[in-house]
Amino acid sequence: MVITFVPLPLAAMRALIDGDVATASAAAGVALTQWMVDEKWLWEIRAEQIEQDPAAAEWVARAAVADGRVVGHGGFHGPPDDEGRVEVGYSVDPAYRRRGFAKAMLAELIRRAEGDPRVRVVRASIRPDNTASLATIAGFGFEAVGEQWDAEDGLEIVYERGATGSR
Repeated sequence: MVITFVPLPLAAMRALIDGDVATASAAAGVALTQWMVDEKWLWEIRAEQIEQDPAAAEWVARAAVADGRVVGHGGFHGPPDDEGRVEVGYSVDPAYRRRGFAKAMLAELIRRAEGDPRVRVVRASIRPDNTASLATIAGFGFEAVGEQWDAEDGLEIVYERGATGSR
């Protein structure tokens, strides 16, 4: 399964925030879905992030496309930090879940991270009860390195892998 990540420019994110899927699709160059509009909370965060740091645009917001259809979105929480760490973030449209898209998206995000010499570590933060996400990262070389508290998700286990680790 091949996933292609299509960048979501700021104009596409603003249109998604406004609920205008047609304008968002035109700006992105790919047919987006109502589910992408429903992820408004994320586009608000990412648009603000890009406005504050335009270099974040190449890292944070992309539509995940498989077989010509948008099946989700993915990216990183930001550019590599001072320690060379990036954190993956991805979600599969409920209409396409349980078909292997999340693993394909994660594999492509890891490939992207490994292609940048600034990246030394790839991170994933997952709630302990999120069995689907825990199953997704299995087999990609992630190891638990600690815990953190997320204001929205509560307790998360922090997993990391070297950017050149085995898949």
